[in-house]
Amino acid sequence: RLPTLCLSLLFAFAGVLPAAETPAVPKAPDGLVVLTFDDSVASHATFVAPLLKKYGFGATFYITEGFEFLKDKEHYLTWEQIKALHVAGFEVGNHTKAHKAVSGQKPADIAADLEHIEKRCIENGIPVPTTFSYPAYATSPAATEVLRSRGYILARAGGARVFDPAKDDPLTLPQAFDSKPDSTLAQFKAAITQARDGKIAVLTFHGVPDIKHPWVNTDPVKFEAYMQALKESEQRGREELMALRIQQFDRTAASPLATDRAEFGELVFGAKQGDPTGFGGAIQLIQAAVFKQSHDVAL
Repeated sequence: RLPTLCLSLLFAFAGVLPAAETPAVPKAPDGLVVLTFDDSVASHATFVAPLLKKYGFGATFYITEGFEFLKDKEHYLTWEQIKALHVAGFEVGNHTKAHKAVSGQKPADIAADLEHIEKRCIENGIPVPTTFSYPAYATSPAATEVLRSRGYILARAGGARVFDPAKDDPLTLPQAFDSKPDSTLAQFKAAITQARDGKIAVLTFHGVPDIKHPWVNTDPVKFEAYMQALKESEQRGREELMALRIQQFDRTAASPLATDRAEFGELVFGAKQGDPTGFGGAIQLIQAAVFKQSHDVAL
């Protein structure tokens, strides 16, 4: 199982064209999971990010200046906090200026809302976003074309299924889990278990907690249980994969990836113990997976 990624790293497994036009891409390894957080909620900085650091998970935080963002700094992030999320290694994505459903907007209005967040990111020393989250999960063909024309590579919509890079348009990719007050640990585990056979589980959260929007609230105790379950699942997957690859290594007189077991294990898993974000390990794992596929080495 790979460490949990931010959304932009899925670009390694998905093209920027509609699925019917996308050339062959590497198959996603089993266990690939992405954490996403919407609506610029203050708890993203005060609770979520520190907990993700504890578990070594990456994530994408989708920023909007909608709701009461501009005046309520008790419940919404400041741009200083958003910049700190970026500096900490998390991805900052675009969730539009005012959180309006794009399905009711004209292309020029969609572009203006996207550009507003892009400019605010630049002003605060944050890279221009390349991934997007649809407000209220509402999509439209016009919005997809605007996103594509502005260089966006991935956009998360709604739904309740895993993302299949071989079939799904990466600019309307579905979510496998949408955390709500009545969501359960069993539902969470069922969602991450579906991340196999080339499919990717994209998980959606709002505030943890979300005081202003209780209908999408995630209780902090429940969220930590989710992350603990994800970590345990990751560890089981790593142990199984290491055993499998050590067998492969033992059958190969000259490994294409390493000269001894210690080096092989480091290349297989990338991130060393104590890696604070897991991003470096995630990138190395993607590179290792692609390299092994290109050399016909069994995963």
